[in-house]
Amino acid sequence: MKKFINDVANVEDEMIQGMLKAYPQYLRKLDCGNVVVRATKKEGKVALISGGGSGHEPAHGGYVGTGMLDAAVAGAVFTSPTPDQVYEGIKAVATDAGVLMVIKNYTGDVMNFEMARDMAEADGIKVAQVISNDDVAVKDSLYTVGRRGVAGTIFIHKIAGAKAEAGGMLEEVQAAAQKVIDNVRTMGVALRPCTVPAAGKPGFDLGEDEIEMGIGIHGEPGVKREPIKPANEIVDELLDHILADIDYSGSDVAVMVNGSGGTPLMELCILNNHVHDVLTEKGIRIYKTFVGNYMTSIEMQGFSLTLLKLDDELKELLDAPADTPAFR
Repeated sequence: MKKFINDVANVEDEMIQGMLKAYPQYLRKLDCGNVVVRATKKEGKVALISGGGSGHEPAHGGYVGTGMLDAAVAGAVFTSPTPDQVYEGIKAVATDAGVLMVIKNYTGDVMNFEMARDMAEADGIKVAQVISNDDVAVKDSLYTVGRRGVAGTIFIHKIAGAKAEAGGMLEEVQAAAQKVIDNVRTMGVALRPCTVPAAGKPGFDLGEDEIEMGIGIHGEPGVKREPIKPANEIVDELLDHILADIDYSGSDVAVMVNGSGGTPLMELCILNNHVHDVLTEKGIRIYKTFVGNYMTSIEMQGFSLTLLKLDDELKELLDAPADTPAFR
């Protein structure tokens, strides 16, 4: 294993400390594990909290700031944070307007966030939740009952965060988040696996001429393993699955071409080039495009493609100002 680390046991803590030193204007850390919150607490408006295992950077700490999250809770690499950590995060950011939890659909995340919700409600804090499940590849996986929550979660952070920043009530912020969930779909593919530092070896094996279609963000298996083929054909296959799940015909959409951590921007732009050509040919109007690393899998060489169907409300919230370390 070749990685720029010191001690496997300190990876997550040193990562968070490095983030804090890079972005002190945005972030501060609680004394209860790797929980980061806004440097200046938002008052009088709904607060948003999200999180999950480390290894998906810049998610989730990179999205803490104006117009997005108020708190992010990081577990060990690819491991759910504990209920106590989430509970402390909720308490730190809670306002009279309440707290919305944005949970990716992984069994450990859902269970631990909901336990934290029960603890917070016992303290009199109003808490609501949404569960992202945008992955079209598989119905159930190694870590989920139902579809996995993947890169489309970033659109939930952005749009629900904008609704909260605008002063929406808890039920309105939750409804905006749920509208995103109902209209966003994602599918990913991998060329090479990633290595969890504590494991010291790749999480799965792929031949030099193989790709894993429908991969999860923790290296979970996809729908099939197949020979490598040109970028345009891979895009076509992903779009076939996504467009079969939601009718985007005649719609305005936001597009995200999300790198898994080890894919060069050159290749992401090549992929995006064909995405735009195909959608335009199908009469699907591209309103806004995001290309880069938004929800990674450490150094996995791969990408995911996300489409979000937009209406006027979602456009306005997507366009609203945001200022975070990873999304501005």
